[in-house]
Amino acid sequence: MSTPSVLFVCVKNGGKSQMAAGLMRTAAGDTVEVHSAGTKPGSAVNALSAESLLEVGVDLAGEQPKPIDPDLLARMDYVITLGSEATVDRIDGPRFENWDTDEPSERGIDGIERMRLVRDDIAARVDDLAARLQH
Repeated sequence: MSTPSVLFVCVKNGGKSQMAAGLMRTAAGDTVEVHSAGTKPGSAVNALSAESLLEVGVDLAGEQPKPIDPDLLARMDYVITLGSEATVDRIDGPRFENWDTDEPSERGIDGIERMRLVRDDIAARVDDLAARLQH
């Protein structure tokens, strides 16, 4: 049986998709092939995203935002978009899901507190997906 694969996508590939990929690598180890990308990649990983992940033992050191690779996209089992801003043209093959993630800034919560809430929301969704992929 082949290893299931997942591509996490957000707009800049600096925050939510990087968080999801890092959390999935930690949750699933080498039982899932994990990638992330952005529809309009930024220049760096969001420092607060990285800091909030370090608090739970996930290190994003060495990660850089990257665009969607069409060849990679075509061979994925799952393509997960995070938030409503990131859109990926659907192709045959992968299963597409959108995670409309918590946005604490809409409630006036910013900084590291915002990132912790976003991280925890994404972590719960990643754990659910990891369980589905490993059955």
